[in-house]
Amino acid sequence: MNAGQQHLLDTYRAAQRGEAAPPAPGPHTVRTAREIQRWYRFRAVVTAPADRLPARLRRAVHSAAAGLLRRRAAEPVDGAM
Repeated sequence: MNAGQQHLLDTYRAAQRGEAAPPAPGPHTVRTAREIQRWYRFRAVVTAPADRLPARLRRAVHSAAAGLLRRRAAEPVDGAM
């Protein structure tokens, strides 16, 4: 859905609810989208590899698995009765 279609949908919803219509998209919308894209590209370059999302996910899974293993090892073993 492009910005024009989204604006029409938002305008329709506002009319149904009796609210004021949102401002129409303009050149500032495209500029803002480009700036956001440029910011994410910049962050991808300057972020250390250990701080990137795949490394953070890998660390989170590793620590969760280690916690489960520690918990399981700490549980008393039920002897045969």
